[in-house]
Formats: sequence, C-alpha cells, structure tokens
Amino acid sequence: MPPTKVRHAVLAATTLTAFLMYLDRICMAWIVDSASFDADFKLAPEQKQLQKDLLKSAFFWAYALAQVPAGWLAERYGKRRLMTVLILLWSLFTALTGFAESLWMLLLARIGCGMAEAGAYPISGSLLNRWSHVDWRGFATSIVSTGGRLGAVFAPAITVAVIVSFGNWRWAGWAYGMLGILVAGFFWKVFRETPAEHPGCNQAERDLLAQGRAPVAAGAAKAPFPWRHVLTSRSLWLMCAFQFLTNYGWAFVINSMSTYLKEVRHLTDTQNGRVSTLALGIGLAGLLLGGLATDYASRRWGADRGRRVILISTRFLAAAMFLLCLRAQSVWQITLCLGLMTFFTDAALPAVWTWMQDAGGDHIAPIFGWGNMWGNFGAAIQPLANGWIVSRFDANKDWSESFVVSAAAFIMAGVIAFYLVPPKPATQTPAQS
Repeated sequence: MPPTKVRHAVLAATTLTAFLMYLDRICMAWIVDSASFDADFKLAPEQKQLQKDLLKSAFFWAYALAQVPAGWLAERYGKRRLMTVLILLWSLFTALTGFAESLWMLLLARIGCGMAEAGAYPISGSLLNRWSHVDWRGFATSIVSTGGRLGAVFAPAITVAVIVSFGNWRWAGWAYGMLGILVAGFFWKVFRETPAEHPGCNQAERDLLAQGRAPVAAGAAKAPFPWRHVLTSRSLWLMCAFQFLTNYGWAFVINSMSTYLKEVRHLTDTQNGRVSTLALGIGLAGLLLGGLATDYASRRWGADRGRRVILISTRFLAAAMFLLCLRAQSVWQITLCLGLMTFFTDAALPAVWTWMQDAGGDHIAPIFGWGNMWGNFGAAIQPLANGWIVSRFDANKDWSESFVVSAAAFIMAGVIAFYLVPPKPATQTPAQS
C-alpha cells in the first residue's frame, strides 16, 4: 500500500500559518506610514519618526525575548494545542490594534502580538523535523518559509488596499484578526503531534517519515532548557551572530523601505504598497530555489560544506545588492536591487533551518527559538539604528549611509559563515561543540 499524503496537509497548514504570521507581523510599517494614520494620531513632527520606529521595533523585541520560553513550552505541553492558542492570541492582538486610541495602546498590542508569534517558527521547525522526509527537509522548510514571505509580499499591497478601500487604517487590524480565527481552526483540524498519532496516516507513511532518524530520547520533551549547551557552544554562538547580522540587513525592507519610498522617493500610499510588494515578491523564488539548492549541496558535498557554500555566497551577494542601491537612479532600479537582496537572503533560509534542526537534537523547538531570538534582536534594532543613522550622518537625506551599513552587516555575516562548523546536537547530557 502506498504512503498516505497526510504530511502534505500538515505542510499546507504550517505554510498557511506562516503566511498569516508575516501578514500580521509587518503590516504595521505600512499602517503607520499611511495618510490615514497621520490624520488620526497627529504626531509632533520632531518626534513622529522616532515614535513610528518604536512601534515597528516593539514587535521584534517582544518576539525575540519570548522565543526560548515559547519553544520550551511547545516541547513540554504539545505543539498542536500551543500553536492553535498562539494563532488565536496574535490574531486577537492584531485586531486590538484597530481599537487603539493612543500610541501606548498600539505599543502594548504590538508587544502582545510579538510574544504570541514567538512560538510559531520554533514549533514549525520542530514539526517539520517529524513530518518531512529527512532528505527533503530543506525543500519542506522552503515551502513554509515561502508561506511566510508570501505574507510579507502581500502585506504592503493588501494593507494599503484595505486602508484606501475603507478610508481608515483600523480596518487592516480588524480584517487580519478575523482571518486568524479561520487559520487557527484549520491548523487544529489538520495537525497531530506525530505521524503515529494521526488517524489519517497509514503505516507506510509513518515508516517513510521515520527513515534516517534517531528516536527522540525518552523524557526529552519535559527536560529543562539546555542552558549549559547553548552558552558553551561556539557553533551556536556563531550561528546566532550570523542570524543577528542577516536580520539587521534584511529587516530594511520590512521596517524602513516604506519610509524611504515615501520620504526620499515621494511615492503615494498606493504606489508605496505596489513597489514594496514587488520588491518583496522577487525574493520568493530565492526560498524555493534555496531549499532545492540546500538539499542538492548537502547530498553532493555533505551537510557541512554544502550549507556553508550557500550561507557564504548569498550573504556577499545580498551585500552587493545594497551597494548597487547607491547607484540606482529610478524607483524601479531600487526595487530591483532590494528585491534581489531579499532573493539572496531568503535563498539561505532553508540552510539555516536545517542547521538549527540538526543543532536542536532532543530540543529542536527551544534551540530553534534561541537562534531566532538573536536574529530578531537584529530586526528590532534595525529601525531605531536606521533612524539614528539618517538623523545623525545623512546630511543630504538620500539614505546612502543606511545602504552601506546594511551591506556591512551582510558582509560580516558572510565572514562568520566561513567558521560555522557542524553543530553537536543538544541532548539531555549537554556537550560542548
């Protein structure tokens, strides 16, 4: 009897969740830069950009700090239950942004959304390790990551379209909140903790998914977070630095691109949404090709060398795209450069995920959360650092300095990737790597 296809349904549910997560995550950049928001809040000119950058940054600080606790809770209390609750919670907080009457209320809603979303990718990384064939983890990871990036791609255009159609920025939060209820129900219906627990999964599919995998150590789900391992692992610290620098560079397109297009290129809200969507859309192919490239390179040269080739080359190519922005004359040239930057950034994401899955061992979700935490510190710092760079060093306000600093972050990440060695997995008896 051929294997059933339950793993594909699980992959679809995880991908849809990633789409919603990114839709809710980055809509705020286009909300706060909209004319409707400015008319509603009437911020003081001298403080307006800083306050907007704080709103953009708040999500990522909360998201980063909650990564490790969320990953540990997922291992201890079950991914199906926790993921469903988290989807409902971050959708509630997204809806609450539409009711905010002050910046403080908006800030608290974004912090709540960030904390609730924190468990999504650690859980996804762990469940893909169970629900995808060991030789196709890179491609499965790229599918889920593509779902997230599709949310990022369509967030500018959808958010602006909702705001323009209803004449008020608040409708974006309300619409996304209602969508989250449907996604949570779909995930609960489709997912189970393991193939053995799924009523629609036959023995052939269970055997297929078990190939090449060591059994999870008994009691690993209830074991404490392996602090000694993560604090003494040189490999993990290098990967954390790699993710921090990568996210700092990449976060330009989700935190600062909207402001750049509005203030430097003088685009309207509608034009801003379309150009941003196009730039982010170019990166989608990078994820799918990166997943296939990761699996191919790992089979051809081994996991260590194959992943490093991808991690190193894509960081330097992404840096080159930021430097080309310095010579771009038209909006479309800028769009192409930033789009190719996202392409090369996302092409390495499957390699990062499979690296973290191997590093996780018996603790995939919390270890994944540890690395993701440091990466999102980079995203949290980016809008504040960019605002400081523009105000302090950018005399002609063309944002050239911002592009150079973003390129430098990618170059440093590429150098770090040279020294990334195969991780020793976290077990119940921690070992230094």
